[in-house]
Amino acid sequence: MANKNEYILGISCFYHDSAAALLKNGEIVAAVADKIFTRKKHDTSFPVNAIEYCLKIQKISIEDIDYVGFYEKPFLKLERLLSQHLQTFPKSYKIFISNLPSWFNEKLRVVKIIKNKLKYKGDIFFIEHHMAHAASSFLPSPFKKAAIVTVDGVGEWTTTAYGIGNGEKINLFKEITFPSSIGLLYSTITAYLGFSVNNSEYKVMGLSPYGNMEKKKNEYYRKLMSIIDVKEDGSYRFDMSYFTYCHGNRMPSKKLCVLLDGPIRKPEESVTDRHRDIAAAVQLVTEEIMTKILNHVQKETKQYNLVLGGGVALNSVYNGKILRNTNFKNVWIQPDPGDGGTSIGAALYVANVILDNKRRYIQRNAYPGPEFSNEEIKKFLDENKITYAIFNSDDELVKKTAQLIYDNKVIGWFQKGMEWGPRALGARSILSNACNPQMKDILNTKVKHREKFRPFAPVVCVEDAPKYFDCDNPIPEPTDFMLMVYPIKKKWRDKIPAVTHVDGSGRLQTIRRKQNRLYYELIKEFGGLSGIPILINTSFNIRGEPIVCSPYDAYKCMMGTGIDYLVIGKFLIKREENAKDAWDSEKYAKD
Repeated sequence: MANKNEYILGISCFYHDSAAALLKNGEIVAAVADKIFTRKKHDTSFPVNAIEYCLKIQKISIEDIDYVGFYEKPFLKLERLLSQHLQTFPKSYKIFISNLPSWFNEKLRVVKIIKNKLKYKGDIFFIEHHMAHAASSFLPSPFKKAAIVTVDGVGEWTTTAYGIGNGEKINLFKEITFPSSIGLLYSTITAYLGFSVNNSEYKVMGLSPYGNMEKKKNEYYRKLMSIIDVKEDGSYRFDMSYFTYCHGNRMPSKKLCVLLDGPIRKPEESVTDRHRDIAAAVQLVTEEIMTKILNHVQKETKQYNLVLGGGVALNSVYNGKILRNTNFKNVWIQPDPGDGGTSIGAALYVANVILDNKRRYIQRNAYPGPEFSNEEIKKFLDENKITYAIFNSDDELVKKTAQLIYDNKVIGWFQKGMEWGPRALGARSILSNACNPQMKDILNTKVKHREKFRPFAPVVCVEDAPKYFDCDNPIPEPTDFMLMVYPIKKKWRDKIPAVTHVDGSGRLQTIRRKQNRLYYELIKEFGGLSGIPILINTSFNIRGEPIVCSPYDAYKCMMGTGIDYLVIGKFLIKREENAKDAWDSEKYAKD
């Protein structure tokens, strides 16, 4: 009789970006965020849909799950919140009372919820939040041994931690604790600039190059540094009189507003030079502290491999500077280093650390989410009387799509299993012509409806990247996941204006043929037409919605925007041929 497969389920939920990941004999076979099913951006609820998908894709039931790993220790987190409340009472009373229902209904009842909602009867392991980040960054990395640094808003108590991973062992031996937090500093400035917290920090990152990025000339850099005590080893402590996140429902204090020369920007207000300089300042402060931390960690661990975890690891502007500003030789970041990614971390920690199984998995594929066959796609199209053409071969698909992009059409690209993490990586992407100077405005006007200062990302085949980008050599693997920003070489900036940011940089995605063959060949084919094998790649969604998951989501998005064509599986849908009837989502059967 064959040995039984070992299945481990990892879960993260109840804060933001709820997700589930499934291991089979130590390898990730499915990983997905619940928001793609509920269509609620940053959904916090228990990820029952994501879990059901993971079980369905393996054709198993909950009885087949051997262990469940959860991404934090709720009682330890409650201890911190109670401590916050007592230290800041009575200021904290209102927000503390408002948070109690979620604690008693969800966060303290995790075991009961898992057992009741899933009918699960096995063991549940609770992993400290930053250990889940560390596990999600080191255990699926290509390194046998590496320094580990995790930085986010806050877990239970920890906001920053570092240590070392060796084989199946993880040792985090230094931490910085709440309320001092680089992640919460960035979120505070995000709130001050009128953007939404835990959602729009990347907007501040995109805005920062429009401000003064010279420390000596940016007065707001000096002001922010004056309220943070930073040591040479990167340890830091905040002057908490400038922050209210310990007790209030907003993050910047009145004192911080005075320091930054004005009130919190209202979302409808225009962005001024002062706002741009403040965005630049928080980016400069983050980079300075992170560099001090990394240099200290490298000296202390004597490692040349680095893995990063936590939401701050999504700061791709800084990530592209790590190997130039530190003594590390290699860096690796998983596609979702934030809280969603801790579902993978929790599962791998159970498998490799608690159960002491050998590591078997390296995360080089970013497409572990829902995939739809051509038969399933055709069924949706036919049932809803959608007009389409069929590609007779992959070669025809690539050539036709490349020509459409060269002709400045905007393409919805729907292939393979869905991407893991917040970046569209060529499975659920909107693709267009990077050489067209008007394409950035076309995309913002016709499709994305977003702030004009935000850049669009270039995608290029990995072997072509050094020709166009001033990137590290060899190119770090996180570029495959669009996690590193590099300068575009000056001679090419005018030739790819739609992906060249104001500072001459691009948030690069590299692609390897073995990862996504059609995507790779499309870029090469476009290069044959244009002379430059680079496309715009942006997420297949509209502002305020998650990336599309299903054929229904993709068609709805196209019909509600100015996307010209949808290339979905082997089918080509032209928007104009289906626009005679106004889009009515109730009229179309969901797949």
